[in-house]
Amino acid sequence: MLSFHNKIINGDSLNELKKIPDKSFDLVFADPPYNMQIGETLRRPDASKVKGVDDKWDQFESFKHYDNFCKSWLIECKRILKDNGSIWVIGSYHNIFRLGYHLQNLNYWLLNDVIWRKNNPMPNFRGTRFTNAHETLIWASKNKKSKYTFNYQSLKCLNDDLQMRSDWMLPICNGKERLKKNNGKKIHSTQKPEALLHRIILATTNKGDAIFDPFLGTGTTAVVAKKLGRKYFGIEKDRKYFKAACDRIKKTKVIEEDYLDVIVNNKSKPRVPFGSLVELGILKPGTVLFDPKKKFNAKIMVDGSIKSKEAEGSIHKVAAKIMGTESCNGWTYWHCNVGGSTVLIDSLRQKFIAQKSI
Repeated sequence: MLSFHNKIINGDSLNELKKIPDKSFDLVFADPPYNMQIGETLRRPDASKVKGVDDKWDQFESFKHYDNFCKSWLIECKRILKDNGSIWVIGSYHNIFRLGYHLQNLNYWLLNDVIWRKNNPMPNFRGTRFTNAHETLIWASKNKKSKYTFNYQSLKCLNDDLQMRSDWMLPICNGKERLKKNNGKKIHSTQKPEALLHRIILATTNKGDAIFDPFLGTGTTAVVAKKLGRKYFGIEKDRKYFKAACDRIKKTKVIEEDYLDVIVNNKSKPRVPFGSLVELGILKPGTVLFDPKKKFNAKIMVDGSIKSKEAEGSIHKVAAKIMGTESCNGWTYWHCNVGGSTVLIDSLRQKFIAQKSI
């Protein structure tokens, strides 16, 4: 059986996609041809030519031809996605609305559109339109029922403990990261920055997941996937792009295993009610709980509730009453005495969860 992990191939996506078994990948990232409608040569104020996207691979006979092309690869990508997998597609105003239309018609379930704001976009030299300072990404799950991956806590941590928004300010690919020929010209006209793929892969996959890119270009998806400990597979039609991708992937080092763990979402953690610790005898009825400063105490009742002079109820409700707040996390408020040592009751819960997962 052919392996579709940690390799890339030089070929036509529409042909090669058909060879991939059903439900092979956790994530698809697709950066397809944009079908940009550029009618004339673009020039700077000094009359020098602007090197835009005028490659043959980005040109289609008609919108109908482009639509048929998009539907074909999107159908195949849905087939090879696992049931709980998701897909990202990226485009400009030339094509992103058509892609969104096809995604919905094929019963993908749209989760977000994300605006990639470029903090160093190419100026509009003619002054006849707004500067194109962004591209749009669409993130969708395979279907409405898919239990897709979203590492909310990791994204929040990445963003200084603020919820990650759907507008991302990231630079375009330049500097040492930009692949160039010996004459100094770009190898690929639309090479994506690694920072963009880092955020996408970190957000919507886990260590060891398999990621597929049907339009690999110079290999950014595979490079970042390899760094982050994910499996990758990509297809690239252009021979020179493929060769550049091979060289780039070969030079890429995997981040050490110890540093690949991400923060587990609270929703992904096993839920252990306080009453379970009482039922299992980890905490016994009559045990005295006390606050961090040992000013207040409460006793555990047989039903998992606690009773103090101030209130009775759940560990959260009683703690909130004592604190004078609407809510309070009782797990991190209450302590107890275990073998002569003061122990946070949450540490008893975490110990139980750890033993349960072994």
